[in-house]
Amino acid sequence: MNKRSSRSKPKPTTRTPRAATALAPAVVEPRPEHGPEHPHQNLDRGVHAAAARLSGGVSTHAFIEAWSDWAHHMSQSPGRQLELLEHAQKSALKLMTYATDAKSDGRPPFAPKDYDHRFDSPGWHKAPFEMWKQGFLAVQDWWDLATDQLRGLQPEDANRTRFMARQALDLVSPSNFPWLNPEIIDGTLKSGGKNLRDGAANFAHDFLKTVSQTQDAPPEGYQIGKDLACTPGQVVFRNDLFELIQYTPQTKKVQAEPILFVPAWIMKYYILDLSPQNSMVNYLVGQGFTVFMISWCNPTADQAELSLEDYRKNGVMAALDMVNAIVPDKKVHAVGYCLGGTILAITTATMARDRDERFATITLMAAQVDFAEAGELLLFLDESQVAFLEDMMWDQGYLDRPQMARAFSTIRSEDLIYSRAVRRYFLGKEDLPTDMGVWVADTTRMPARMHSQYLRGLFLENRLTAGRFAVEGRVIALKDISAPMFVIATETDHIAPWKSVYKTQLFTDCDLTFVLTSGGHNGGIVNEPGKLRRHYRISHRPDGALYVGPDAWLAQQTEQLGSWWPAWKDWLVETSSGLMPPPAVGASGQNTATIIAAPGTFIHQT
Repeated sequence: MNKRSSRSKPKPTTRTPRAATALAPAVVEPRPEHGPEHPHQNLDRGVHAAAARLSGGVSTHAFIEAWSDWAHHMSQSPGRQLELLEHAQKSALKLMTYATDAKSDGRPPFAPKDYDHRFDSPGWHKAPFEMWKQGFLAVQDWWDLATDQLRGLQPEDANRTRFMARQALDLVSPSNFPWLNPEIIDGTLKSGGKNLRDGAANFAHDFLKTVSQTQDAPPEGYQIGKDLACTPGQVVFRNDLFELIQYTPQTKKVQAEPILFVPAWIMKYYILDLSPQNSMVNYLVGQGFTVFMISWCNPTADQAELSLEDYRKNGVMAALDMVNAIVPDKKVHAVGYCLGGTILAITTATMARDRDERFATITLMAAQVDFAEAGELLLFLDESQVAFLEDMMWDQGYLDRPQMARAFSTIRSEDLIYSRAVRRYFLGKEDLPTDMGVWVADTTRMPARMHSQYLRGLFLENRLTAGRFAVEGRVIALKDISAPMFVIATETDHIAPWKSVYKTQLFTDCDLTFVLTSGGHNGGIVNEPGKLRRHYRISHRPDGALYVGPDAWLAQQTEQLGSWWPAWKDWLVETSSGLMPPPAVGASGQNTATIIAAPGTFIHQT
């Protein structure tokens, strides 16, 4: 076997077994730098970095441009202005009728969105709180119309103005004010004000934690390695970028083809190995599979130059080489979750181009390959925003944990920010500990170079499906992939919208099974058998079949109750070659100093 060529970042601590196909050492940057170097540009970047910290990493250019575009076109649209005036009059009439008509059927004219739980308390159905709620929802409804598509207005600017209007309204929602919120008033009367004292203590705790950039220790019963990420196994390989975990078999015979998980490095891997009862890893091992898991490092400023190519070559490919060494002469079932699925798709397309056929199947979970419809994360992603983030990462070497958490929370601020704030700071309630809650709080950093390449090459320029994403100097194509695929999307995913994930079918020709399951980006994936009120839809597209759009596909499907995990397990069994005795832990001749008990050391990096 050939030796793997080394790179300065990251440098493996041990040599990796090499497969038969050699890979060249370079990757074309998603977007090269243009123009000459300016002598004082570092001064500009330093100013931008400081401004980014104050604004939470959001460039004000997108705000200004969006409002200017909307106001300009609205000023030249008397028809839309008249429509808004009529809509306001109708809404006012609905509110007056609802408030005064004793013969009304009691059905309120306006209702919160499905994911908005600020008004769930029964007190909101009593006067005067009901009318305060209805007045707020009426204004929200009016702004939804005001920021609807307008002839000549850039669609992204319409979406941006709607998003900003919603953020402004959420700030002044009556649910945020103690004297207007019946749940807070009732709680204060019953506890004699204890809820407000407890809430003040919670606020002080959270404020100090934010200022000091520290995290709370996991609560009792949620210890990593003991209660979470506790499926037995061994770390069988480590380099500067990741640890590879091989899980202990639980059956006398296992499927011949092992499974390799490629998780997202934006969070730690143990979303796939939470508590024993909802651990996907534990489920698969119990079903007779040999399972390997990549546990990514939590990068520091010293690893700012880690690139997408490093994650592909010294990450996914290095892990595949080790799996091949431990389970020789067998193909591998590759599974990618979220951003890990994106890098897995890039890796698979590169391998297909180079005639490397070591993957038996590909499973993509809540992972996008096309970013044209990537949801609300695209709202403020333009050249100005990317440059703003790049300057902040240039200064600190990475995108920090709170900066990413704020971006995801803002998309669903009604529930993820304001509802939690009211519950914690005005009702004085502690967050109930859950395994997924502990995982969500255990955030990681993103290395500067990799995140810049990700934002530019994929989100901003959508190069992968446009046929302009190059690896090692040559363009790759998803249509080259011939291994069967299993693609999972979730119905309420606001990070990887299901219709965006569905488009994997548009850019591939291989045999493909698609699943749309209930739940969101995390809850839809952690969807173990026996979980109540769960359903999914599943379909099979043969190799070379014609494309069917998402809406037409949805109309054709029948909803099935339960978890999609058993259907996936059956598919993995069908695409495997049979049973064999479990492989030994680690490759023969390997340095045993790297073999330690799972979950390893990288999972504890802060």
